[in-house]
Amino acid sequence: MTDRRILVTAALPYANGQIHIGHMVEYIQTDIWVRFQKLRGNRTVFVCADDTHGTAIMIRARDEGRTEEEVIAEMAQAHVRDFEAFDIEFDNYGSTNSPENRELCGAIWKSIREASLVIEKDIEQLFDPEAGLFLADRFVRGTCPNPECNAPNQPGDNCSRCGKTYSPAELIDPKSTLSGATPEVRTARHLFIELKQLHSFLDEWSQSGMHLQSEVANNLRGQFLGDPNSAEGAKELRDWDISRPAPYFGFEIPDSPGNYWYVWFDAPIGYMASTKQWCDRTGEKFDDWWKSDNTEIHHFIGKDITYFHTLFWPGMLKTAGFSLPEKVHIHGFLKVDGEKMSKSQGTFVMASTYLKHLEPDCLRYFYASKLGPGLGDIDLNLEEFVNRVNSHLVGNIVNLASRSAKFVSGGTLCEKYPDDGGLFAAAAAKADQIAELYEQCDFSAAMLEVLQLADEANRFINDRAPWTLRKDPEKAEEVRQICSIVLNLFRQLTVFLKPVLPTLAEQSSALLNSPITNWNDVKTPLVGTPVSDFKHMMQRITNEQVEAMIDDSRVDDAAEDDSDDSDSPWKDGPEALAAEPLSEECTIDDFVKVDLRVARVIAAKDVPEANKLLNLTLSLGGGETRNVFAGIKAAYKPEDLLGRLVICVANLKPRQMKFGLSEGMICAAGPGKADVFLLGVDDGAVPGQRIH
Repeated sequence: MTDRRILVTAALPYANGQIHIGHMVEYIQTDIWVRFQKLRGNRTVFVCADDTHGTAIMIRARDEGRTEEEVIAEMAQAHVRDFEAFDIEFDNYGSTNSPENRELCGAIWKSIREASLVIEKDIEQLFDPEAGLFLADRFVRGTCPNPECNAPNQPGDNCSRCGKTYSPAELIDPKSTLSGATPEVRTARHLFIELKQLHSFLDEWSQSGMHLQSEVANNLRGQFLGDPNSAEGAKELRDWDISRPAPYFGFEIPDSPGNYWYVWFDAPIGYMASTKQWCDRTGEKFDDWWKSDNTEIHHFIGKDITYFHTLFWPGMLKTAGFSLPEKVHIHGFLKVDGEKMSKSQGTFVMASTYLKHLEPDCLRYFYASKLGPGLGDIDLNLEEFVNRVNSHLVGNIVNLASRSAKFVSGGTLCEKYPDDGGLFAAAAAKADQIAELYEQCDFSAAMLEVLQLADEANRFINDRAPWTLRKDPEKAEEVRQICSIVLNLFRQLTVFLKPVLPTLAEQSSALLNSPITNWNDVKTPLVGTPVSDFKHMMQRITNEQVEAMIDDSRVDDAAEDDSDDSDSPWKDGPEALAAEPLSEECTIDDFVKVDLRVARVIAAKDVPEANKLLNLTLSLGGGETRNVFAGIKAAYKPEDLLGRLVICVANLKPRQMKFGLSEGMICAAGPGKADVFLLGVDDGAVPGQRIH
């Protein structure tokens, strides 16, 4: 056993969107690690908070006619509800919009100022002339300016493909995600932190081999720091833009009125603010957790926010005199059936939707069985998910209890542990190996070790067959001995699995009237303790339950808004706009902008990978054609549409879908599915004719 003091954080979920099963990869991973550390007897505190600031919250509040504080309070309740339902156990859950965070931001900013790391520049910034505000990075999309990449549809601060950082104004062909308008370039005064002054420290910290996975350290050196021993030498770190001009929802910078700290400045400080709230509530000293060599700080994050946590954040902490992270644990993204989560396919599943159909322990176990110490993505193969839960958990582990407890319920385990041929001792001898796998976040390997132990226990009970022996009254004591062995082996497994399956551990404790309180409980068998009546611990799941969950999550193709590759709660992508604002009224001037024209369908075909889409080629006359995707598959066959006249929105902005470019929209009405009806067109109409 060790005597460690550990502070653990998970990335702060953004307060403008619901929690989905992609997010849960991180929170489940972190919770498992924290529960393991606590079971080992280490003093471990787990803090998190809602990330509440930024333009997205401000815009949503404005659109909904509410204050920002009302919006973030509602979302905090939803987040906490989902976390509690999945057995995510925080010691404190706070908010970045707290007085503690404002105070700590001010203190760290003062240190950065005193270190002469802040400079001011007039920069060219993108301004949305329709929305009337400067655009935060997350509200700009365009083509990556790196000539070796040129990836399309990238956010305004860094490329998800090549990792290059840039300013929004450097994007090629930028577009506002708020209005679709082409932003204007305007000049604004911004504050920057000169990271190049911290280059030596960041190189030493990130390349020490202690704090980061090797692939992360190598990427930082290649992308940002450079190798000082190479021919090219070290790279110069770019200045970090740390402010945003009004209007902005956040903390105004005390010594720079009209400017606000960028969300990526105050959000990680939210880790500290949440810790301070916990300290104030429990009587702990804040400096013991953030200014002590005796405390290990561990961050768990997704790979899309790597450079914030491995360059900016350590630099801030070092400058302000706070403890640096002992380890930044970085994980990959979630895919479902080998593809990124998709709303149209129903695989973009909200946590609350999952919970309507399935138990949280099923997902906790599946993620644990897939999570390793690296950055590889996790594939939630739905068929494999069902099979693993039913085979590993119900068939291999829970069945040990169900096939033995009923023969001794109401009685007691043997007063002396019977001879089991060395099974209990062999499992106890695995404790240190399994503990090390948990420590290294190699949960998948740990689960494999546990399953192998469960196989041995099942082989034992199958060979002894107490259900047959119990028919002979003279075999009653032998049955009791067999069941005492099997129930102790089952309890060992639940100790090993307690970090992953806390509910199963509680059920085991209730069955055997002995709480699991320490990792070393695996080393001593229970003897003479009463056995309660067996109650079902975990039910098998069915393909029908999973299909119902997917159906419940499916969104019409016409409203397709798939997530990007990131599952991290902190992100500068479309998920920041996950909450749909209330529709605004439009004027007659707005409506007359819509250009309705008659068009003829000259080609029509199915889109096999889409549930509701047909791909139509429309002729607007004069040789002008448009490619359009229409969600009318349930109502019309492609061959029935050939030659038909329809009404088309001809000036709709083209939209790149995963199936191709859609260059318009056809007009239809009805409740949906098979009851969709194309608007009629007079027989005398011709393609290209305007509809007034």
